[in-house]
Amino acid sequence: MKNLKYETYTVESVTSGHPDKICDQVSDAILDACLIQDPKSRVAMECMGAHGAFYIGGELTTSADINPVKIAKNVYNQIGYTDKLKVTTNIVRQSADISQGVDTGGAGDQGIMYGFATDETESYLPLGVYLVHRLTKGLEDLRRTGEIKWLRPDGKAQVTINGNNVTEVLVSCQHSEEVESGEIESTLTKLLIDPLINKYGDNYGILVNPTGRFVNGGFYADTGLTGRKIMVDSYGGIYPHGGGAFSGKDPTKVDRSGAYMARYAAKNMVYKGLGKRCLVAVSYAIGKADPLMIYALNEKDEDLSEYARKHFDFRPLSIIEELNLRQPIYRDTASYGHFGRDGFPWEKLEEGV
Repeated sequence: MKNLKYETYTVESVTSGHPDKICDQVSDAILDACLIQDPKSRVAMECMGAHGAFYIGGELTTSADINPVKIAKNVYNQIGYTDKLKVTTNIVRQSADISQGVDTGGAGDQGIMYGFATDETESYLPLGVYLVHRLTKGLEDLRRTGEIKWLRPDGKAQVTINGNNVTEVLVSCQHSEEVESGEIESTLTKLLIDPLINKYGDNYGILVNPTGRFVNGGFYADTGLTGRKIMVDSYGGIYPHGGGAFSGKDPTKVDRSGAYMARYAAKNMVYKGLGKRCLVAVSYAIGKADPLMIYALNEKDEDLSEYARKHFDFRPLSIIEELNLRQPIYRDTASYGHFGRDGFPWEKLEEGV
């Protein structure tokens, strides 16, 4: 985990209508519905969608009375799709072997989580990650406002950075049948790409819908899975990811809460001037409250682990309390990255930390 320097890299984002993100949003919408009625719900919900079929499976222990089939269809329609889904479910209670450790405040699983922050943007994210999420969110905004009437929900983007300059921009967007590729490129360049990217480079390449056609999208054309966009969700692959997905998991699952706390710690250490960039790593054993490891360093390879251990409590129940994670806030995390956006408690800056 040495050397927090990066010069040339490419990062990706996808719209809320991307098949994987549909699954993430349904998983998190089910979690939110449970938390509204029962804040101590235990939820681990996975979804798969493909060609008119949608499958929900997982573990659920809650007093909430919810309808996962209705939730899935509502999310799908709210995103902007009008075709019908055949939804099936296979949901059981959380294993007693797991719950006996979680009930006493232990971690809901083993694993490694990472958090990162940098002072190079107002979002405390690397420039490319900041920009690529704004591109895909911009696509959705242009569609939802009706400013571009031929846009459809599915889409994705890439940004390539060299130093502090953007060198390549790639945008792929689902569109209606009648629009020509030349109009798509010129319109998106004018309304989306140039207004955002111009200040970060004056000689960047632009690719829009490289195959020339993207009419078929969503589950009509592709398959989606919960948790398959973990690099989009975090730091774009520039820095490590422990491998555990976020969406569909209640905060006793440290894949989620541990990653949120690591981001919170990294961001606040940068804010306090302990480094221009900071990476935090934490690991857990299932059923145990105390982390097996807490490690932190800055871009100078200075070890900040002792500071992290002293100022941030990484025990699962402490994280839940500190960040108020039993709120129904999770569907909003499931598109355009879990980090770098205002309103989430792990993004708050604390003067006293």
